[in-house]
Amino acid sequence: MLVNMAKIFPLVFVLLFAVGCKTSRYAKSDKVYKNLAKGYAKLIEAAPPIHQGIDSLQQGPQLWVGTVNFGIRRANFVIMHHTAQDSVAQTLMTFTTPRTQVSAHYVVGRDGKVYQMVNDYLRAQHAGESRWGNSSDINSSSIGIELDNNGNEPYSDQQIQSLCVILATLKKRYNIPASNFIGHADIAPTRKPDPNNFPWKVLAEKGFGLWYDEVLETPPVTFDPVIALRIIGYDVRNIDAAVVAFKRHFIQTDITPALTEWDKSVLFNLYRKYL
Repeated sequence: MLVNMAKIFPLVFVLLFAVGCKTSRYAKSDKVYKNLAKGYAKLIEAAPPIHQGIDSLQQGPQLWVGTVNFGIRRANFVIMHHTAQDSVAQTLMTFTTPRTQVSAHYVVGRDGKVYQMVNDYLRAQHAGESRWGNSSDINSSSIGIELDNNGNEPYSDQQIQSLCVILATLKKRYNIPASNFIGHADIAPTRKPDPNNFPWKVLAEKGFGLWYDEVLETPPVTFDPVIALRIIGYDVRNIDAAVVAFKRHFIQTDITPALTEWDKSVLFNLYRKYL
């Protein structure tokens, strides 16, 4: 059978062009990432450090002696988010566009596919203005994970399975306490609702986060919910927002800013776990 090469060549060209576009779609952002990483590496390698130290000392100039006892900083928190977007492609575009100034270490697709976007040892910009306990710079002490979800849909089984694999790896690698697996809403209660409708109980059963016991006690009359929320880690400067964030995580069926007797029993149980 004779083949019409004039018809085949255009088709081959289109296919090659499509493959090339797919593989090079993020080539520009990858190049920027590498250049930024090289710049940070130069800053770290410099001895003495550049633009650090004390400008003037009464006893003379500051001296530099490199120690042999140091290591790299590691994350102590893992923060879960939902993307509030409609696809992984949209999220990857958002995180590779300079003007957005937002990013995450990992993105988990609805199909369970995982995209790493920042080295674990580097600071991603996922938490924004946030606070947990005494920490007010969560970006510097955490790893951010974004789940491909518009905020009003269930999370797929593949997605949660992949997430748990990531969490198990991070927990073991960086010795992250179970209580330090939390959500964006927990650390930014006045600004963020994510991850919404999230299976926190499922994660807690696997060691990622805490959960309350099946049998609960009635709190004593001296129990103060505000103190309990603060000890757990919530920013209680806006107590209504803190209550909503707590209920979004642990109650879920009701996220009004009022604590019922049941809510208080849950809070009391968790408060003792965080002590």
